[in-house]
Amino acid sequence: MGELRVHEFISLDGVIDTPTWTADFGFDPAMGEDIAASTDGCDGILLGRTTYQMFEPGWSQRTAADDPGAPFFNDTAKYVVSSTLTAPTWRNSEILGPYDAAKVRQLKDSVKALYVSGSGTLVRALIRDGLVDDLHLFMYPVTRSGGPRLFEDGIGPAKWARAGGRLYDSGVVYLHLTPALAWSRR
Repeated sequence: MGELRVHEFISLDGVIDTPTWTADFGFDPAMGEDIAASTDGCDGILLGRTTYQMFEPGWSQRTAADDPGAPFFNDTAKYVVSSTLTAPTWRNSEILGPYDAAKVRQLKDSVKALYVSGSGTLVRALIRDGLVDDLHLFMYPVTRSGGPRLFEDGIGPAKWARAGGRLYDSGVVYLHLTPALAWSRR
């Protein structure tokens, strides 16, 4: 079975909305290294509709000269969970239809690793269904007060183990977490 790796930019109070608020902290080159490490070996990208539609216009036009992450986002197979999209708009994309945990498990079984970025509704469902193998959280020293949170009520309790991390000069903290052995599945 392949791995499912989730990457999120998150505030101290757990908000994971569109991360425009991260701009005040800059982008430390070490963050790029850690994000690249989280994508290493991934042969698929799993996205929710909203994130797919946000990523497609920007990433599809970038080249490796613009951003070293561009080849990964453009050349890697993308799988989109959506009940409303019917046709892909970005090359190497496939629409999976509405969220179905069994379908995601089947996809996981067919790849080495899937990378998920953003996609809050999808990620909460993946966590709830015990499908996440790695959480790569970039926690910013700011509170948002309102907005969608990574761990909303109803997601269920779970224990996570630290697999790595780093503190950047900007104050952003990188946490690499994996489900603890006592993973609580609903």
